[in-house]
Amino acid sequence: MITFTVEESWDRIESWLARHAPVTFGLLRPPAVLPDIAAAELRLGLAFPPDLRGSLLRHDGVELQDGTLRLDYYGPLSGVGEIVRSTEFLRDVGKDLAEEEAELNEEERDEYAYWPHERLLVTLGIGWQASDGLFLVTRPGPHHGRVGRYFDETGSAFTSWSGLRHLLSDFATALENGLSFDGRIPLAHEGRLIWDDGRTVVADPVSALDVAAGAPEPQVPAAEPAPPVPQTDGAYAVIAFGGSGLFGPETAPPVQPDVVFVAGIDPGELLDRLGSVPATVGPRSREQARLSAGAPWAAHRPMVRAGSCGDGWSYATQEGGDAQFGRPEVLGRLSRGTRVVRLAKQGYEVRVTVVEDGTERPEAGHRVESPREDYVTGPDGQPALGRDGQQWQRIGVDPWPGSTAAYARLLAGLTAEYGISWNPTDDAAAPLASALLLPVLDEVPEARHPVTVVRDFDLGAIVERTQPERLRSAMASQLARLASETAIDGYPEIAPALEQAGRGEPVDLTADGALDLRMRTIRAEARAVRGLLDAARHQPDPAPVTTADLAAWHGRDAAAGALRRFLLLPLPAAAETILSLRLSVHWRDELAADLAD
Repeated sequence: MITFTVEESWDRIESWLARHAPVTFGLLRPPAVLPDIAAAELRLGLAFPPDLRGSLLRHDGVELQDGTLRLDYYGPLSGVGEIVRSTEFLRDVGKDLAEEEAELNEEERDEYAYWPHERLLVTLGIGWQASDGLFLVTRPGPHHGRVGRYFDETGSAFTSWSGLRHLLSDFATALENGLSFDGRIPLAHEGRLIWDDGRTVVADPVSALDVAAGAPEPQVPAAEPAPPVPQTDGAYAVIAFGGSGLFGPETAPPVQPDVVFVAGIDPGELLDRLGSVPATVGPRSREQARLSAGAPWAAHRPMVRAGSCGDGWSYATQEGGDAQFGRPEVLGRLSRGTRVVRLAKQGYEVRVTVVEDGTERPEAGHRVESPREDYVTGPDGQPALGRDGQQWQRIGVDPWPGSTAAYARLLAGLTAEYGISWNPTDDAAAPLASALLLPVLDEVPEARHPVTVVRDFDLGAIVERTQPERLRSAMASQLARLASETAIDGYPEIAPALEQAGRGEPVDLTADGALDLRMRTIRAEARAVRGLLDAARHQPDPAPVTTADLAAWHGRDAAAGALRRFLLLPLPAAAETILSLRLSVHWRDELAADLAD
């Protein structure tokens, strides 16, 4: 790659700004003068690298106001005065670390020391202050003139630019060709230089659900017959090891799952309301359900079992996957036209929640908290600490016996109050109806703030001055482009919905309808891919999916969510979501054309 001189790069930068971003061009300061540069060098006790001197003699930084030239997150280029002030400030901050860094050699100091004396901060970071930005090394040697990045929270690191001329050359090339500059794309909008993310996703990501469909569901092995018990002649005792504690058999933890009870429906309908996947419905014991839920076959989807209890009640317990019963969307579906009672234990807390036809009844609920009791204390009652400062814990004991007792007490109360008769230990081996779930989608939250700026774009002003029908038509076009970018427009349930939305026609988004199920399946794909990647971190073999697949499924999930918001929310809030998700950096120009049609 050709590296231009500082002067040549500034010629290219100025030419592009003058044509495309005249506001930014007008905020370039005049050249610095040599006496000011010499005075700064004398004050700081060092010599500016030639590239920096050449750049300052072209422009003494930029005017610090809206629309000025910024090197994205690294901020605007500093003038001579800002370089002096920033460098002196950071030197003062770094004085306290001088002793700790004394053992570093000169090259290590260039990169790793907090703020070596020979370093210059040449941009003002995100907040246009000396808290972060780009620096140059001025010490003679292999790193002389090299560009590094400094952030007050993460420290310093060198960039790939060996000098300021390389940085300016790459910046000019990015401007002229619409290319990425250190991960972001510079472009012009309304006469100003702005920055945006230019993203793409793979068009055909691997389906984690298809991968799971090719895996068999594991089966609990048949129990082996117990080994014969050795006979003794009375002279010897038989000592068995394993499965017991130090001073006797360990007490198995109590079975106290998260459970929901629903009045007036059978277990099959309960599974349907939870979103059961028909192909996975079948009888399973608790052991079988938990084994299946943890296998690749499940694809990280929740597993539940359902049965009958009491007089006219059904119940469901969750045996694996992301927790479902505490979600308002789930409780709303379960309680449609009836009553739901949920009993849940989470560590120190036990809670009973009662929901009737989608409305929670706080007065009927209960909540109990208990202290943790597995920590070890000394004779003085103070915590017993290990060498690392961590408090010792008793192994093999119930950390929250108060919660365990409260669960049993509240369960007995449900029998007395609602006629719910259920013992969690009784159904462990029973082959209850069970299934994996296709989780219902989260409720779309209401817009709580007025729409203002999205990606450096004044959406609020557009909303105020545009007729609602024209704005809706333009946003429908933006939504269609987002769907194309993420490839969700290829689904037979989504393509007609986009066309109907574009024509202003109603779209069927009823629960468990075709469009709803497709959106839920996309969400399940994203969750399954993430689960496969997380699991692969602890396994020798690579995952059958990649991070590119995850990005693609997240993009599809977000785009499907934008369609939901377009159908369910007021237009300004939906527009904010759609524009924030567009992958192409040219969406502003496309929106302007849409609004002009």
